[in-house]
Amino acid sequence: MLLAAAAMASYLHQPLWLLVPVALVFVLYGLQFPLMLFYILLATIPWSIEYNITPSIGTDLPDEPLMLLLSFAVVAYIFYHRRTIAPVIKHPLALIVLLHFTWIIVTVIFSSHQALSLKYLLAKSWYLMAFVGAPLLLIKDEKPIRTSAIVLLTSMLLFTFLTMVRHEQYNWTFDKINTALEPFYRNHVNYSALLVFMVPVQLAVIRLTDSKGLRTFLWMVLIVSLFALYFSYARGAWLSLITGYAGYWLLKKRLIFFGFILAMLFTVAAVFYLKTNDRYLAYSHDYKSTVFHTNFKEHLVATYKMNDVSTAERYYRWIAGIRMTKDSWKTGLGPNTFYHHYKSYTVPAFKTWVSVNEEQSTVHNYFLYLLIEQGLAGLLIFIALVGAMFWHLQAIYNRTVSRFWKIASATMAAMLVMICTINFLSDLIESDKVGSLFFILISIIIIGDRQTKKASDLSPYIQGIS
Repeated sequence: MLLAAAAMASYLHQPLWLLVPVALVFVLYGLQFPLMLFYILLATIPWSIEYNITPSIGTDLPDEPLMLLLSFAVVAYIFYHRRTIAPVIKHPLALIVLLHFTWIIVTVIFSSHQALSLKYLLAKSWYLMAFVGAPLLLIKDEKPIRTSAIVLLTSMLLFTFLTMVRHEQYNWTFDKINTALEPFYRNHVNYSALLVFMVPVQLAVIRLTDSKGLRTFLWMVLIVSLFALYFSYARGAWLSLITGYAGYWLLKKRLIFFGFILAMLFTVAAVFYLKTNDRYLAYSHDYKSTVFHTNFKEHLVATYKMNDVSTAERYYRWIAGIRMTKDSWKTGLGPNTFYHHYKSYTVPAFKTWVSVNEEQSTVHNYFLYLLIEQGLAGLLIFIALVGAMFWHLQAIYNRTVSRFWKIASATMAAMLVMICTINFLSDLIESDKVGSLFFILISIIIIGDRQTKKASDLSPYIQGIS
């Protein structure tokens, strides 16, 4: 094959043909050692870029092709080990994920734009295969979990240092943070989200490290990460850092599941209050007063006064989204269709000068996004999934005597609260930066639940022997 590729490269004057044998070896290696392929995929997440193949078809490189390859490896693994995967699939979290995916298929059938929804379904399938299926099938003990965390953390920290070097050239200014992130991140929101999720992971690594010298070094790295997080200028990430700590506190008090239920009830009550008698209209803004500030202090003041353009635009889309649900609450308008419908539901009183929405972004609230595109059932299934994740994290934390799983469950609880916080202000579950971590959390929770249950079942016998 190398000879044939060399002949084609020579004949066509195109040296890229020489990569074909290398690519084949990589594919074969990935299929034979899928766990190594999973590590490579994790390492590419912070560095992936959005690439448009055509105006209507885009992908994330290099991580999305790696997801496809890993998904194929998972299918092959299931085929050869189909008798051993039943206990994994029967776990409540795995069943909810399967239910969620099944419901997405239903919403695609009834979608207003089936081609767009079908693309969403395909992407969702390899996201779930790569980030839920692969860890569940390939990770057998604690060591691969530790390795995965270190690989992702190291890759993200390297990217963070690069960003800081590039941002320093612009004197750490707010209006240049997006420039410093090009072409790897669309904006500072995605970057700050992935960066803030690394904080609890870093704390977990520090707590699990026995070497005093190494712990000192890791504390210094954490300080640098917090420094970088500050200069990401992302209010949502800062807020999630606070709520992540609150989640850890609730976990220790055995209240995290009830805290999640209370938060959901409060949100529903607030929506009904504002919608009754059109009370929300009292919070409309002046079109001319909604501005984008290049100075971050002015940006924060504008946020407090609710005339910052990004905050005002969120209200504009949230109101449109809530009004859309009246016509789409059963099966939704279909995945990936929000942009094509929402403008006819908007209220002019909340319009901003960026409402033209050239980048075709969505509603900036993942829970509302699901309600619009997948209907009430889609939203309730997702809420049930997140609630079940909190429930199992609390169970793992309460039952385990393992130092590793105690720290791991606390870390995941903080990260899950952070993900919920950020996705209340954005819709990043569908992105490779945030969605990948959310799906990995599902798989690690299932693994932790099964392993700590086994350890709990064996503990009476161990005590009897001792």
